[in-house]
Amino acid sequence: MTGKRNSRVFRIVILLLLLSVTVWGQKVNTVVIDAGHGGHDTGALGKNSREKDVALSIALQIRDYIKQNLPDVKVVMTRDQDVFVELYRRAKIANESNADLFISIHCNSTKSAIVMGTETFVMGLHKSDANLSVAKAENAAILLEDDYVSRYDGFDPNSPEGNIFFSMMQNTFLNKSLDFAGRVQANFRDRVKMYDRGVKQAGFLVLYKTAMPGVLIECGFLSNAADEKFLLSPKGQAQIAYGIYRSLLEYKTSVEKKDYSLALNKDSLPEQSVADNKPANSVNEPKQAPEMPVAAKTGKTTVPEQKPQGVRYRVQFALYPDEKPVDSPEFKGIDKVKYYKHNNMFKYTTGDEPNLESAMKLRQDMVAKGYKDAFVVPFLNEKRITIEEAKRLTGN
Repeated sequence: MTGKRNSRVFRIVILLLLLSVTVWGQKVNTVVIDAGHGGHDTGALGKNSREKDVALSIALQIRDYIKQNLPDVKVVMTRDQDVFVELYRRAKIANESNADLFISIHCNSTKSAIVMGTETFVMGLHKSDANLSVAKAENAAILLEDDYVSRYDGFDPNSPEGNIFFSMMQNTFLNKSLDFAGRVQANFRDRVKMYDRGVKQAGFLVLYKTAMPGVLIECGFLSNAADEKFLLSPKGQAQIAYGIYRSLLEYKTSVEKKDYSLALNKDSLPEQSVADNKPANSVNEPKQAPEMPVAAKTGKTTVPEQKPQGVRYRVQFALYPDEKPVDSPEFKGIDKVKYYKHNNMFKYTTGDEPNLESAMKLRQDMVAKGYKDAFVVPFLNEKRITIEEAKRLTGN
């Protein structure tokens, strides 16, 4: 058995060497859009949503943006309705289409309701346990397929070792995948105003057999109320779809060294978009997410004015795109809850510690309560500063 496996590895290495010397990537003429999950595979579940439905709706809107604005680009869908498509078939569709780019659309979920934002994955070695858990969740869809053991060479979606083997398949296209992924996250962050969780590498089965650059986009967390509400709204889906389309346009411009700016100047949005998303200047781009409101100065969410004081340390444990009252039910059992606005997000803290040591102890308490992403933030006269500035000011 070991001999056969080594033989497969050898063949893959030879294939990669051949691909690496092939002149490739001068055009972006064919794009495969893959709506994750489908049929009896619902994917992640939110309070009011299913991943398969949200992914399909966004994927169809991306298709329509491309067809309307880039008629020279062929769009191939792995599914355009609510059906189950095996992971290997999705890759096969892309390869048989001689696609220049593979885009897989998904939504995320986690046990923590405060985690939010978008992240885009390319094929590669796992860089953290969090990346591995996301890959496992998406790869688990193969367990719903018939004869998955032989079809995927005995791959176990729960095995980190198996993902290392398959990461070899995408090395040839890694740089271009990273290029496109970076553009996606930049558009999500700067135009859609969603929290940017960055570009990451993980061993997704839907990517490893595609012979082209490819990404898997997690468009937000259905387990987070704010993300779910946005992803369920026609406006939110249109903005996500347009952000991905715009990233494709930038990528195509970079690869082909041509000016495609006219593809941003069409007269209407795809039919799936709501009418009030149409900008007044007739440029085919949904309105950007509105700037977040300035924190209210009245009511329960008011932050009491503070007299000038020295450096204080708080523990940040949550962030939201919209302001929440400090006495909201989700903050029950947390003392001294305050918020501040930073990068168009409302960020919530606990504590008001005189030194870093006591703040670190408070952080440990918050982690024990389930806020694993909690971290210490220093303030000077109610203004956030860096840890380095705090050390310089306090002499510690």
